[in-house]
Amino acid sequence: MQLSNSITQYQGRINDYLQQQINLLPTHDTQLAAAMEYGLLQGGKRVRPIIVYVVGEMLGVNLHDLDGPAAAIESIHAYSLIHDDLPAMDDDDLRRGQPTCHIKFDHATAILAGDALQPFAFELLLDCALAPAAEKNRFSMLKSLTQASGYSGMCGGQAMDLAATDKQISLAQLEAIHNNKTGALINCAAKLGCLASPHCSIELLTALDKWSNAIGLAFQVQDDILDIISDTETLGKPQGSDVELNKSTYPALLGLAGAQEKAQALYQQAIFALETIPHDTTTLALFTQYIIERNK
Repeated sequence: MQLSNSITQYQGRINDYLQQQINLLPTHDTQLAAAMEYGLLQGGKRVRPIIVYVVGEMLGVNLHDLDGPAAAIESIHAYSLIHDDLPAMDDDDLRRGQPTCHIKFDHATAILAGDALQPFAFELLLDCALAPAAEKNRFSMLKSLTQASGYSGMCGGQAMDLAATDKQISLAQLEAIHNNKTGALINCAAKLGCLASPHCSIELLTALDKWSNAIGLAFQVQDDILDIISDTETLGKPQGSDVELNKSTYPALLGLAGAQEKAQALYQQAIFALETIPHDTTTLALFTQYIIERNK
């Protein structure tokens, strides 16, 4: 119950902040601004901003000084979903129980909305308030978000995922795909939360890397499991779409039971990593459990 209340509070906070920032956009093109707002604020678990908040608060950072980094990484995530849903990518008509951006508007507007949310993310991170003692880390935060978003991270992982469609790949290849496609931004979220604190250190970043790498992969394993055992109404997107697109997934390679065992093993890895952090990691541990027990 404590974690559920915290998640609800974090979700409300990031939604309010994102809405405020969208409202500050000049009215050059109301259609594009509306599509950006739709892609950014139509719901979602807000996993990446929550990680920023939880890690930052663990290190004593004021929530006000975490809003910008949290919003920046969610803007990158939102752009990626808009583009993932396009016919040239995953060709989905439903996202979070609502029509996808290119269905709600049109293909060109959806492409431009995703394109615009990328620099919007970096503007947020450039202009946001940070704790004065953490100001020296702003460049490192920008570099981390850049690397996690591009060729060496999310975009590279998506390209690898597309290339693997209709092909038999190894477990190592599948993990490489998802360490980039999904894991890179989750890993970056933990970094941003740490770098927002003057108490951030190499040792702490290393421990958080191990934790976030484990939960990033666990998040994807659970997504693959839910694609089989859940339903469209609960997921808010078409159930069974991975099977329909003939994508390589953990259940496809390991079987459903094997994938569930994999998720549990990753959970244990993440908990072990938290034990090396000399701060109160109670909320991070609860959030780790949430990742592998969620139903959507």
